[in-house]
Amino acid sequence: MTVARPFSDHDPAPELVEPTPKPQALTDIRAASAPGNLQAGLEPLATLAQRRGQLLEALESLNAVSGDAAQRALGRLKSELVAYEPAVTVLGQVKSGKTALVNAMAGWSDLLPSDVNPWTSVVTSLHLSPDTARAETSARFRFMTEGEWDRLLTKGGRIGEMAGRAGAESELQKIREQIEAMRDRSRKRLGRKFEMLMGQSHDYGYFDKNLIERYICLGDDFEDDDSARDDQGRFADITRSADLYLNSGIVPHPLCLRDTPGVNDTFMMREQITIQAVRDSRMCVVVLSASQALTSVDLGLIRMIASLDSREVVIFVNRIDELADPANQIPEIEAAIRETLRLHHGPQEAEILFGSAFWANAALMGQLDGLPKASSDALLNWAEACVASGQTRIAKGPAQNMVWQLSGLPALHRVLGGRILRGEGKATLARIATSALTVASGQDAAHAIRIQANRASARKGEVPVAALTPDAVRMTFERLADRHMETLEADLDVVLASYRERADRAHATFIDRATRALIEHLEQWGDESVWEYDPAGLRLLLRTAYSVMSTRLQAAAQSRYEAAVRDVAGLLHQGFGSAVEGVQLAVPQVPNVTAPVALGQTIALDFNDGWWASWWRRTRGYSAFASRFRALIQGETEDFMIQLKSVQVADTRAKFLARLQGFFDEQRDILSEITDAQAGDLRMWFSDQELDAQHKASRAALDVLKSYAA
Repeated sequence: MTVARPFSDHDPAPELVEPTPKPQALTDIRAASAPGNLQAGLEPLATLAQRRGQLLEALESLNAVSGDAAQRALGRLKSELVAYEPAVTVLGQVKSGKTALVNAMAGWSDLLPSDVNPWTSVVTSLHLSPDTARAETSARFRFMTEGEWDRLLTKGGRIGEMAGRAGAESELQKIREQIEAMRDRSRKRLGRKFEMLMGQSHDYGYFDKNLIERYICLGDDFEDDDSARDDQGRFADITRSADLYLNSGIVPHPLCLRDTPGVNDTFMMREQITIQAVRDSRMCVVVLSASQALTSVDLGLIRMIASLDSREVVIFVNRIDELADPANQIPEIEAAIRETLRLHHGPQEAEILFGSAFWANAALMGQLDGLPKASSDALLNWAEACVASGQTRIAKGPAQNMVWQLSGLPALHRVLGGRILRGEGKATLARIATSALTVASGQDAAHAIRIQANRASARKGEVPVAALTPDAVRMTFERLADRHMETLEADLDVVLASYRERADRAHATFIDRATRALIEHLEQWGDESVWEYDPAGLRLLLRTAYSVMSTRLQAAAQSRYEAAVRDVAGLLHQGFGSAVEGVQLAVPQVPNVTAPVALGQTIALDFNDGWWASWWRRTRGYSAFASRFRALIQGETEDFMIQLKSVQVADTRAKFLARLQGFFDEQRDILSEITDAQAGDLRMWFSDQELDAQHKASRAALDVLKSYAA
């Protein structure tokens, strides 16, 4: 198998080395056998694909009878619709079976290696497309930035920073030794120029298992072996993310599946990357192991998803094939999970599903005869329970069809697809249809002006005069757009300033309360008894402040969007009179505010083990405890306070402004279309018959758009 040549010290700069293209049209990875009901549960996504197709047809029909200005607006909308790809992020502890589940969801049982070492795994996104055309880029691997790498080397990552602040020198020394080993290994594999890869990316026109393992798996050190396997994990230590683009005959609509590192990553060097992946998705699947569902280690998962709406979270309890009696154990496990979510402020209404990625992949590979006896017994037990309850219909036909159903994959697909269809998908189609409706009605008005102008010219030999000249309309529009954009910026900044003040007060209040609680503990128990304090109060205060900010931002944006629409409508009427009475200006859809998932970041207070004991042993005297505690928590919470007060709100502010700017861009194109139609003698452009035909075509497209915008 041909792979790209590895780098050596004599190579040119790494970023200039292009991998040798592989001749295969698609990836070499293929399932040996597959059930016939792989599309079971994907019906909601098929419905979404059908609706998207109808909307695309309406856009194309309208585009065919539109002028250049309207075509630009419609082209932007069409590109956005074609590129729409809902994303599902899969979270879980190491060895919970996340990767095996992602493989099964994608329909490729051996696509991603499922034995990734926890501190070298990366966020891996599978971009599944029903298209048959081969993508120019099949794989893209991005490397860490210099800042991320330096933070790991100089501070030991998040764990190292916490250990340093807590004075846990023994823990910090262990971390430094591990990092030194990792740095030496990276230099050995990549040569002296490996730093030049920082912030770069490698693109490939193909991918296979060897290539994937080269970037996301640690592998072994083959010091005395020159075999091809010594290239495994060559870039794994510095790879930040991997994107794989697959043509799938299963999914009816484009879908992105994100496999993430385990949240108990040794250095927490990937924690921020995982948090970013959650922020970028509207749907998360939390994978738990049936044999140890929601253990104390899984509290990190609860923290990460606690800020998400229950409708955005699905819990999949994997590995029921390892249970001795699934029929009776599963209800007990579900009750325990819900109680844990309640106690730790998790999304209590989240849907909980049970299944086995192991069974699903065995069905995909046609290896049911090789199931271990314990797994087979569990499968029969679960099948009998499902049939007896009548809640699950067992697929008829070959055995692999039945096993695929029992694996829980169809149920998971159905829940995810249904939520995407009713939530994000519906909102996306409605927003694009609403924008297109505005363009279509403006185009309709332009046709009306042309028809009116032609017929008026035929009767009187002249074109009706507008209340404002085209140049005056354009100048007034630009002043109007600038004024509303500036006002929205000011409105948003007022809300954000108030939020930052409230967040700072919440932060200070928490630290004051915690310090008082620490002093009370010392006065009552002395410094021999280790003190613990739950940071859930801080997260709750900050989440409340964030929620208030979100509500106020959306209200401010809604008010400004409505005012902008009113002013544009008034300008249209002033400039073109009754000719534009049919133009429908929809108020832009206010964007959703991303959940504050940064609150899930681990801090020292989340540890109830040697961390605090180590910190405690190195602190003597009540005043020393209080002052060092304040400094410790200030440093510990600095990261997510920056995320919440600066990074995340800046993204939100940009989204709100971009939505209004997009509205004005659409209106600018519509104005151009109408003023072009209004200007000059149009008798030479079209005959009445041609204009009428175009008018009818745009009206038909308008009817389709109305049905989706409603």
